[in-house]
Amino acid sequence: MDWRKFLHADPLPWLLEPDNPSARYFALTDLLDRPQGDPEVVATKAAINTGFPVKNVLDAMYTDGYWVKPGPGYSPKYRSTVWSVIFLDQLGADGNDPRIRAACEYVLSHTQAPNGGFGASARVDALHPANSAAIHCLHGNLLRAMLDFGFDGDERVQHAIEWQARSITGDNFTEYHKSGTPGPGFRCVADYGEPCAWGAIKALRALARIPQDKRTPQVKKAIRVGTTFLLSRDPVKADYPSGNGRISASWFKLGFPSGYVADVLQNLDVLAELGHAHDKRLKPAIEWVLSTQDAAGRWKNQYAYSGKLWVDFEPQGGVSKWVTLRVCRVLKASL
Repeated sequence: MDWRKFLHADPLPWLLEPDNPSARYFALTDLLDRPQGDPEVVATKAAINTGFPVKNVLDAMYTDGYWVKPGPGYSPKYRSTVWSVIFLDQLGADGNDPRIRAACEYVLSHTQAPNGGFGASARVDALHPANSAAIHCLHGNLLRAMLDFGFDGDERVQHAIEWQARSITGDNFTEYHKSGTPGPGFRCVADYGEPCAWGAIKALRALARIPQDKRTPQVKKAIRVGTTFLLSRDPVKADYPSGNGRISASWFKLGFPSGYVADVLQNLDVLAELGHAHDKRLKPAIEWVLSTQDAAGRWKNQYAYSGKLWVDFEPQGGVSKWVTLRVCRVLKASL
């Protein structure tokens, strides 16, 4: 069945336009299933790092591999080191670029706490964040970037994978802190000690990048725990545990790029990536997403971080290739 039959019009010709090589690359590979050796895929991938907006982000990097200022790189949002690396990954930047290799090396040397978790810290004078600064959303985003950029064989990345898995399951893990990740099952200080669905989504996005034949028993268990948690609520209601008793309106603002905030669509996206796209519990959320398309089968960017990035990837509230691409990917997987 063609997933496009559920859209008001076919967005593929628009997504494949050459003006946005990043979106074009993912449309070719994720929607048309073109292999990496396909000439169009090769040419499009080669154009990403020299095109908008990846070139703009890379041009702002210091030669040592950091953005804005040296140190752990969490602050300022969203131009500092960690955010630049996270967004470059989401844009499909080529990890073979020496500048990206340098940036990843900088993150692994300055943003990883001794326990293996990536920490949210703004102290320039710290050699690395304290263990108490490790937090699921940042860790998941950065771990996914390290895996996408080809650092899976690095011992520090393997340490990060282990931290991610054991911090979720709680098995042989006692390094919880009230100021960061305060307990197993995605409990987090940012959610007043309650299990954070945003953190769960980011963590699972990282673990999903590990090939199935390379997933340890701990990773497999962490994925089971995470998917069970996300599927325990209707994603379109997003009534996950909340320390302040409120459901964030950000869940319902589909956008790109994605920092620590997650939306309904990213919830669907990671569950689809982990093989749960056909779960009947996701049907109401998919139907809700489809109901928000325009007459051309496209979606708007309702959370674009306008004015906060090195350059706006898309205008706030404007029609979005990135959100449309994300919807199409979920829809294709659900059939």
